[in-house]
Amino acid sequence: MTLLSRVTGLVRDIAFAQFLGSGLMADAFFVAFRIPNFLRRVFGEGAFAVAFVPVYTEYEARYPPHQARAFLELMAGRLSVILLALTVVGVAGAPAVVMAIAPGFLEDPAKYDATVSALRLTFPYLFFISLVAMAGGILNTRDRFVVPAVTPVLLNLCLIGAVWLLLPRMANAAVALGLGVLLAGAVQFAFQLPFLRVCNRLPRPRLKAHGSNDEVGAQGVQQVFRLMLPALFGVSIAQINLLVNTLLASFLVTGSVSWLYYSDRLMEFPLGVFGIALAIVILPTLSAQYTRAAEGAFADTLDWALRLVFLVTVPAAAALAVLAFPLMVVLFQRGEFSPNDALMAARSLVAFALGLVPFALVKVLAPGFYARQDTKTPVRAGAVAMVVNALAAVVLVFSLAHVGLALATSVAGVVNAALLYRYLVRDTGFTPAAGWGGFLARITLATLAMVVLLWYGMGEAQIWLDAPVLERVGRLAGLVLAGGGVYLAALYLLGIRVHRFLR
Repeated sequence: MTLLSRVTGLVRDIAFAQFLGSGLMADAFFVAFRIPNFLRRVFGEGAFAVAFVPVYTEYEARYPPHQARAFLELMAGRLSVILLALTVVGVAGAPAVVMAIAPGFLEDPAKYDATVSALRLTFPYLFFISLVAMAGGILNTRDRFVVPAVTPVLLNLCLIGAVWLLLPRMANAAVALGLGVLLAGAVQFAFQLPFLRVCNRLPRPRLKAHGSNDEVGAQGVQQVFRLMLPALFGVSIAQINLLVNTLLASFLVTGSVSWLYYSDRLMEFPLGVFGIALAIVILPTLSAQYTRAAEGAFADTLDWALRLVFLVTVPAAAALAVLAFPLMVVLFQRGEFSPNDALMAARSLVAFALGLVPFALVKVLAPGFYARQDTKTPVRAGAVAMVVNALAAVVLVFSLAHVGLALATSVAGVVNAALLYRYLVRDTGFTPAAGWGGFLARITLATLAMVVLLWYGMGEAQIWLDAPVLERVGRLAGLVLAGGGVYLAALYLLGIRVHRFLR
């Protein structure tokens, strides 16, 4: 289901590229959508999720059903009030928000006004999608992963519909897509409710606690908010880094924000399909193992997840770097998206690809702390990573422009992953299982075999620009299949049995 959501997201971005390209309206919408998207990952899927799931897991395991229900109802009511207040402030203060996030847009009044108008429509998305994240946390804790994973498909379908139905009829393309985002939030929220009712976990939101049962639930709510405070920062490091990049990119030539968006979306494809999906699945598992004091199972789960990260993301990162330009040409280069746009976005994709492995490692390492209700340790690592990103971005943007911003994000990802691993070993006593050296060596050799095939099979850049669309698609599909086949064959020849990881 996560794969399906990413595929529809890719179709959505192809539509954006064809009808928006990298012009003024594209930059305006991407900034307007990035702000609530950032807050969604912080308040919804990010800080709230990592604080809520371990506490709710504990309530389901240790408390009677009526106290667990009281916890859910108080949590839903108080979270809704906070989100509503934040949404009102965001809509009313949209001009100031855009001024703070993209100050370079002030030099172009048309771009600034379009961004403000779109933000007033996209900001309420935060309210809906954060409640969707709570519903997803409830379902995931009960080992129901399909519905939360497929829900983002609805966002993509709404935006694709906005591209086809609203863009031709509205002068302001950013506002048209903003309406699509607003509709998507309401649709995604409504989609969750029947499934919560089926598993008898649909809360009736309320603010006040009544009686001893409610007091027990209220204590859990307070615990969630206490855990959220440090997690607000810890889980949002990558998003904060992207906002820093957006701020700096707003001073670069028009198109820089869009080039970073398209390249980041391609890097996010394998990260979302695999890294984020894996993190969502293992957090309830690790939380339950920690609650049962099953330290051996806890370590085994982490070790398995880390090996799986390297097995999948090392070749994915290499393929993104090697095939960056063909990917941009095949997926986006048509309509308003020019060959120069493809080249510029490909360059930043190479820089983002360098960070794919550490980004995925962070997604797996952080739940090792969150499952233990430790949200402070990831903050320490994230704070260092954020400073590294800001310094590297300021230094690299002068010589490498938008590519330097992408490279700074990747460098920060490496620092974040390295610190999280160090703290995990130091603070939890986690010890990797034997055989890691040989495992990494085999993956490296298999990846090199794949890279050689892709490099020589890719040919010259002009071939991709001159070829008809169907030929481009066929060539790229052939390279992907051949590269994947060589990688898997090399793994088996080197002694790694991939099917055992799936079992």
